[in-house]
Amino acid sequence: MGEHVNVAEIFGQNVFNDAVMRDRLPKTVYKKLKKTIVEGKELEPGIADSVAQAMKEWAIEHGATHYTHWFQPLTGVTAEKHDAFISTPDAAGKVMLEFSGKELIKGESDASSFPSGGLRATFEARGYTAWDCTSPAFLKEDASGVVLCIPTAFCSYTGEALDKKTPLLRSMQAIDQQAMRILRLFGNTTSKKVTPSVGPEQEYFLVDRETYLQRKDLIYTGRTLFGAMPPKGQEMDDHYFGTIRERIGAYMKEVNYELWKLGVSAKTQHNEAAPAQHELAPIYAEVNLAVDHNQMIMETLKRVAGHHGLTCLLHEKPFAGVNGSGKHNNWSLITDDGINMLHAGRTPHENIQFLLVLACILKAVDVHADLLRQSAADVGNDHRLGANEAPPAIISVFLGEQLEDVIDQLCSTGVATHSKQGGKLMTGVATLPDFDKDATDRNRTSPFAFTGNKFEFRMVGSADSPSSANVVLNTIVAEAFKEAADVLEQAEDFDLAVHDMIKTLLADHRRIIFNGNGYSDAWVEEAEKRGLPNLKSMVDAIPALVTDKAVKLFEAFGVFTRAELESRAEIEYETYAKVINIEARTMIDMASKQFIPAAIQYITKLAKSLSAVTAACPAADVSVQTELLIEASDLLSDTKVALARLIELNEQGCRMAQGREQAVFYHEQIVPAMAALRAPVDKLEMIVDKELWPMPSYGDLIFEV
Repeated sequence: MGEHVNVAEIFGQNVFNDAVMRDRLPKTVYKKLKKTIVEGKELEPGIADSVAQAMKEWAIEHGATHYTHWFQPLTGVTAEKHDAFISTPDAAGKVMLEFSGKELIKGESDASSFPSGGLRATFEARGYTAWDCTSPAFLKEDASGVVLCIPTAFCSYTGEALDKKTPLLRSMQAIDQQAMRILRLFGNTTSKKVTPSVGPEQEYFLVDRETYLQRKDLIYTGRTLFGAMPPKGQEMDDHYFGTIRERIGAYMKEVNYELWKLGVSAKTQHNEAAPAQHELAPIYAEVNLAVDHNQMIMETLKRVAGHHGLTCLLHEKPFAGVNGSGKHNNWSLITDDGINMLHAGRTPHENIQFLLVLACILKAVDVHADLLRQSAADVGNDHRLGANEAPPAIISVFLGEQLEDVIDQLCSTGVATHSKQGGKLMTGVATLPDFDKDATDRNRTSPFAFTGNKFEFRMVGSADSPSSANVVLNTIVAEAFKEAADVLEQAEDFDLAVHDMIKTLLADHRRIIFNGNGYSDAWVEEAEKRGLPNLKSMVDAIPALVTDKAVKLFEAFGVFTRAELESRAEIEYETYAKVINIEARTMIDMASKQFIPAAIQYITKLAKSLSAVTAACPAADVSVQTELLIEASDLLSDTKVALARLIELNEQGCRMAQGREQAVFYHEQIVPAMAALRAPVDKLEMIVDKELWPMPSYGDLIFEV
């Protein structure tokens, strides 16, 4: 990478984007493909060969030798199988470079080798990848060369979605159709399409590669299963937005360079609150592109780290006692001609369309709070939610003083006559300008916060795909829009009907609004009184996928079938049990082979020293040595007892059939047993000599980067 980077020149250079297509495709083919992309029409089979030919030539010119259908199975990461462009050699032994329209549109993968939740048996292996032409193809450059990546959906032989993309595209269709009905009710005849726009922020940790390789827990699980807090954590708040160290700056520079080439608009970078924690945020994009881009971001963060002797940790809680990492999902609804349906304006009390949209969203979140909570449930998030700027597990909506005041007016008097304004921020410094304040402060403890012209869903985990959260958001809001439009389209007096509907919806679903401290015990009690669900763990949240309410919702909009929902619930239960099982086995391995031997070595050394002192000087005060010997011996005994218990429970869990019962057992039995083993080991770390402790400490990991 050169010292000087012209972003405008490199941005999108590895993307088969609109400019490349316009330049390389025949005009008629370009227009038909563009119509497919913009209007969501079915792709005409006749143009596929032309597109494939142009795509192949462009890729080869950039050094590509292979192509792959790049998809997002239910593993949570991406998958790819590389095929060379070469064809069967001719009689002279020469090969041609070929890539057909059929190869562009359709691929085949072993569907039974990916999670299917029972949709595919081992002997039912066929699955298909289908080109998603709304997401442009791109070139991936790494040690294996240059590969043309074609974003695709992945489904089974019988048509069920086996990936994260297919339901997302279905949900986009659903909210587009219903949002357009709302716009038409208010006289909008020019907008043709509504698309969810998303800007998923990405938090991550960086640790030294050599230090990382000395920790089995980080290698096997992505998080530290043991570790005493260092003398300093994030108490001083000095890391947040602090000066970026040169080593990290060089890493960020290369990450940006690689992402810009891929057309990912990486814009913001900074140190996050915890030591060794950082954040990258892109500019907003259409939700399916944003999800694809986020996968590229995560892959790039991990790949580039190795170039700088670093390892990128995407786990939601790699270190206890400091901030975890999230993926704040900033969601809004944008028309094809640039109208933001969540833009309230300076006087939201007069913006009737916005108030209806807002009321529908409040209804959607209230009715389906359990489903929205489930959409952000993963194993790592169980360690993160509830503190250090991560939202609580209780879903609520923050609107701020301005909108809450408008709602108060509507619910109490039936009419809103004014909107609070922000006023001037007076700095008190002559050389600094006074400026207009926003009408509302922000709330970092809210899981679903209105932040001016979007909702920020802060619950999504850093390692998780943002697809699931957006599938749920799109679909539940589509349902609320549909139910509103069904009534309003039949109203004789639209103005009166929409006014009454807004007032009714706000009154009925006001319980979901909470502007206070989401971390307080008082809120937990208040939420229970309001009847809001408090799904504290992933295992608690999974059943929301298969309630009659959820099945009815998703089937009504063609987003999921009952079978697809049941399969995803089964995969979630299996994933939870497997992850906890791996963590438990890792703890057993580390305690047995590293911590117990280290403690024995320390205790033996201390006992010999104590014996030597008393032999040489019987009158010497050896109370400190004796106390340390007793304390270390007691902790070693506690460790051995906790280890035996964890081994026993984990063996029991492994014998259980996969499913909810096993997942519940791992959550209720294994997780507490793991905590019981960690406690004495972390105390031993504070006693045993540093040179005897078998692995780097928290201080080594998060401060020596």
